[in-house]
Amino acid sequence: MNIYQLKKQLPLSVFTHDMIADILKETHVNVNDKIMKFVKNNELIRLKKGVYCFSKEYRDTPLDLISISVMLYAPSYVSFEYALSYHGMIPERVEEITCATIKNNKLFETQIGRFSYKKIPEKAYSLGIEWLYDEKFGGRFIASAEKALCDKIRYDKGIGTLTQKSMITYLKEDLRIDLDFELDNQLIEKIAKAYKSKNLRTLAQVIRKGKI
Repeated sequence: MNIYQLKKQLPLSVFTHDMIADILKETHVNVNDKIMKFVKNNELIRLKKGVYCFSKEYRDTPLDLISISVMLYAPSYVSFEYALSYHGMIPERVEEITCATIKNNKLFETQIGRFSYKKIPEKAYSLGIEWLYDEKFGGRFIASAEKALCDKIRYDKGIGTLTQKSMITYLKEDLRIDLDFELDNQLIEKIAKAYKSKNLRTLAQVIRKGKI
């Protein structure tokens, strides 16, 4: 089986060793050797042990980095700057995919990008996560606009404790947040409580008072 035949039977953005092996076992005795040959010939990219994607010349569509981030390290969801950019809250295009997890911090440097994971408390983990699904990319998790903003503020170690006035300045000048973006203040209050974060409580107060 060549790479084109494999691609025809595996129309996914990212896939596991077992998925490839299930296809190859019908025509190959040693599927591991065949997979290694695909990688050596730059037809497959090994993202980590047991997780692969097709090389650029064999893709019909761009890779879905959100799907890949979840497969590299689970449980996790895309958040922080990448999710803020995804939701259109900040003007910059973000290259590094930043995620939240309840496991230990982790970093993956791959041929297709850099994926970093920050550990957050379990109580805060499940709040404000959106589930995305389609047949091409499968299921994946991303923070809502509110959760991404809360995650960013909570783990921005350099900002100290913000007043309502300095919070507004931080949002406008440091994060360059689109202040016309409508946010769910009740959700932010729940996340602030789960995080036990004074800055997030201040964010909720600023939004509730209509200061942004």
